[in-house]
Amino acid sequence: MNSPASDQFVPCRRVGDGSQHHFFGYYNKSNWDKTNRLLLAQRTPWMDQLLTPEAKATIGYFDTQDRDRFHAVGETGAWNFQMGSQLQWLDGAAGRQLIYNDRTGDRGARYPGFGAVIVDVDSGARRQLPMPVYVVAPSSAWALSVNYRRLYVTHETIGYSEPGQPFELPLAPADDGIWRMDIATGGAQLLVSYAQLKAFHHKASMDKAIHWVSHIEVNPASSRILFLHRWTERVKDETCFLHRLITMNPDGSGMRLLECSDHPLPQLADYFDPSAVGTFDYEKSEYQISHPLWQDDNHIIVWGPHAGEIHYHLYHDADGGEVQVVGRGVLVENGHMTFSPVNKRWMLSDTYPDDRTHERFLFLFDMQTGERRNLGSFYATPDLSKENRCDLHPRWSRDGRQVCIDSVHEHQRQMYVLDVSGIVG
Repeated sequence: MNSPASDQFVPCRRVGDGSQHHFFGYYNKSNWDKTNRLLLAQRTPWMDQLLTPEAKATIGYFDTQDRDRFHAVGETGAWNFQMGSQLQWLDGAAGRQLIYNDRTGDRGARYPGFGAVIVDVDSGARRQLPMPVYVVAPSSAWALSVNYRRLYVTHETIGYSEPGQPFELPLAPADDGIWRMDIATGGAQLLVSYAQLKAFHHKASMDKAIHWVSHIEVNPASSRILFLHRWTERVKDETCFLHRLITMNPDGSGMRLLECSDHPLPQLADYFDPSAVGTFDYEKSEYQISHPLWQDDNHIIVWGPHAGEIHYHLYHDADGGEVQVVGRGVLVENGHMTFSPVNKRWMLSDTYPDDRTHERFLFLFDMQTGERRNLGSFYATPDLSKENRCDLHPRWSRDGRQVCIDSVHEHQRQMYVLDVSGIVG
């Protein structure tokens, strides 16, 4: 281990019978429904697979009160192993409704062939939205959408493959960016374009670069949006990515720059070999800004540099807002962090695999005492491709007493639930 911590490994169980592979995807939302009974998942026949437009994942949920029986509600061709199909519950909607991305066949759509599907778990009713979602606001009144082709070109891990690749894309177009889509009607408006982002506190490194956004998150009140603006001249080498943390209002106004890691890039030299970059070197970069998440309506936790040092930092989303180091000397590497939904004292996170042992730690960090408590250690085979790797991506149950992760430590891609009630009370 690289940092002081107490090991307090907790009970851990695999969800389901393991007959196929299962995963949820990203860390930024709970896959439990509001009753803590149903657990969303994608099911596939593969642990690792070149993802073509024809590769399908089954959409469904486990019933944890019925021997983890899996209920399929559909399938999708719009998915990846890192983020799934952006499967998530519509928490602000009536009943039990879920949403996920799919290929629609609609070539006249804003993003041809892609949209989203809403399913009412109880009635079976389904309806289609004309744009794929990235994240749904907690109110469930609207969602934010981006171009997954742009994500595939710049950051294949989180995009969707399409026929006709490779694609040449404009570097910073004025007619594309972050869209807001009304969940009820499907109507959409462009909140901020890539051209506007390039002009906002412009840097010279942006001029020849392709631009995109990722890690878009909406605060609990649905009143503020955060995202990472990224740009690069070399999409095949993630160490050449540059990053900014930005917030704005739901109508695109009030844009605020919280952090920028623009820096010289010797990697752009002709002699640099991107194949020499390891799978997780980018995640461990000293300039990386990654995995931002709202702690509450006004504060953002993120891994990244500030004032010449890289740490877990807590930003106050305000003009001249305070920036605090979280876990100095204890939290010393990048991870996927999220706060308990019932007690912000507890922050959940993980580590990337150790270069030698390939072990990853899942842990709780006590914001009051500064103590890190390791919940478990999980092996990640280095044989998985970079695009299809399996990060733990921990997420909380709604009552803050359980944690769900994706893992391959049993040589399958499966979901696991850990009981943390003995620690958090």
